Amino acid sequence: MIANLPTYISFVFGLITVLTLLLFIWAIRNSDFEKTRLKARPIFIGLTIWLIIQSVLTLNNLYNGDTNIFPPKIVMVGVLPSILSIIVLFATTKGRQFIDCLPIKNLTYLNIVRIPVEFFLYWLFLNKVVPQLMTFEGRNFDILAGITAPFIAYYGLTKAKLNRQTILIWNFICLGLLINIVVNALFSVPSPIQKFAFEQPNIAVLHFPFSWLPTFIVPIVLFGHLVSIRQLLKQKTNLTSN
Repeated sequence: MIANLPTYISFVFGLITVLTLLLFIWAIRNSDFEKTRLKARPIFIGLTIWLIIQSVLTLNNLYNGDTNIFPPKIVMVGVLPSILSIIVLFATTKGRQFIDCLPIKNLTYLNIVRIPVEFFLYWLFLNKVVPQLMTFEGRNFDILAGITAPFIAYYGLTKAKLNRQTILIWNFICLGLLINIVVNALFSVPSPIQKFAFEQPNIAVLHFPFSWLPTFIVPIVLFGHLVSIRQLLKQKTNLTSN
């Protein structure tokens, strides 16, 4: 944990992480297919174990012990396994079956977690553990995705007042916003590839519990967008073929 950082800040971030987990499980439980809904419990257990593993690694200073290693340990041990898991789901038949049974309305609502995350990043900036460029005062406009998500979910996917193309464009834009902050955050971490924020690097993600942001919250949000984009593109294909 970061010295001199109030404990309640870590507690609040823990709550944001739990909220992300619960929203994702809620999405799975709201699938129209029983076989998919039954996966909610084992996925919850699996993701909880993943969070525990990341906690142990971070508390044992794996990520902040030697920042001169390339690629950064948090990328290899924390981020890469999550990305590989997403790739496996999209590359396998059973994975795609699971993906196509997830309700994109609920996955869209999941993006509201990006609102507290952005305010929290600003809080961390005020405590001098992340650079300003990672906040909405800098290069991070990700909060727009969180603010607009409920409107897209309600008017686009519940009331059907927005067409498929509008929802698809929104997903691509919000995916771009996510990639933007991920790139800026990555190049702000103390490492051989650091390009930004040398006066105040992104040290928070190398410590518990903030390592959950790149190793859990970001991959979950990324997965939600990729699932939504796939389903929306499939709808277009089906409409064209019919």
